Amino acid sequence: MDARTQLELLKRGVAVLLPEEALLRKLERSLERGEPLRVKLGIDPSAPQLTLGHAVVLRKLRQFQRLGHTAVLIVGDFTRLIGDPSGRTSTRPPMSKAEIERNMASYAEQAYKILDPKMTEIHYNSEWLGKLSFEDVVRLSARYTVARMLERDDFSLRFKRGLPITIMEFLYPLAQAYDSVAVAADVEIGGEDQQFNFLIGRAIQEAFGQEPQVILTMPLLIGTDGEMAMGQSKGNYIGVAEPPQEMFGKIMALPDHLMPQYFALLTDLSQEELAKLEEAHPRDRKMRLAREIVTQFHSPEAAAEAEEEFVRVFQRQELPSNLPTVAVTGEPISPLDLLSATGLVKSRGEARRLIDQGGVELDGERLTGLEPVTVRDGAILQVGKRRFVRLVLQKG
Repeated sequence: MDARTQLELLKRGVAVLLPEEALLRKLERSLERGEPLRVKLGIDPSAPQLTLGHAVVLRKLRQFQRLGHTAVLIVGDFTRLIGDPSGRTSTRPPMSKAEIERNMASYAEQAYKILDPKMTEIHYNSEWLGKLSFEDVVRLSARYTVARMLERDDFSLRFKRGLPITIMEFLYPLAQAYDSVAVAADVEIGGEDQQFNFLIGRAIQEAFGQEPQVILTMPLLIGTDGEMAMGQSKGNYIGVAEPPQEMFGKIMALPDHLMPQYFALLTDLSQEELAKLEEAHPRDRKMRLAREIVTQFHSPEAAAEAEEEFVRVFQRQELPSNLPTVAVTGEPISPLDLLSATGLVKSRGEARRLIDQGGVELDGERLTGLEPVTVRDGAILQVGKRRFVRLVLQKG
């Protein structure tokens, strides 16, 4: 594929591409020399699961791989100790090394659901940032000005409001920029909220005598709440490693207005297919979307089974085919203790909220209070729309 055709393909679905002419030149040079471009993507290890929001940029990275280029995946274990202030109105709380290590334990396995391992480099930026001396940090900070840093919207807003901005927060985009120097990135891709950081990367690369990277940002995927960008901290996410049935159910619960964005950013359907789907019933469009995404991260067989299970439970109002069982005593038990014993909730506080919201049923009867209940052998406890257990009485 010639450079111009590669460029047109890579531009699809992109929010920002800067400078476009530079990417064309890099693609032409790559073809002339037979050397793949090095395309960098940084991942913040703030939570243990990669989400469909990550999948948007990982899919673009896979597109580069299909054109023969190298994906350079950087897990920001060192920069997470600082915390990315992008889009925030206050200093981000730090994480411990132990928390970061737990979160990033399975990142490679999750990323390889999309990326080709043979064309992927994975680095942790502590490999180079952890070796910098204080003198090195001072010299790095001398390559960018406070005035330029304050041009970023979130910093500018906080400065005008008199809200504190720590020097540490200024170091985050500098450290991320140094990542681009360390791996000699030709292109950096990420969410559109990262554009300012990527621009600093270009400036720092140039200061270190490297050709500046091209910036490619993707739209931020809206989460399951239909309002905010997807993120685990907001609870509005779908994980790429979630079980097929859970993934299918979450997609079917998405607000209708998200369908165009999800189809555009998370599937490879042609414009003709998408046009036909616009004429279909919203439920049928979601079914197609759910099948496409579950197939992508699991298999066609898993998608078919998840669809069958969804139809059984939510359309035919039948019980799930594989109900987990939990043993309980035959003694009267408070709903809070019952929910905690089944593991369907993370805390008694969550259990109380679910009961207050009318989201808990025992044998089809909604639990409306906290008075003790007597459980029969084989009773079905349901929490929300997708969580069920069969209760069996302990013998003896």
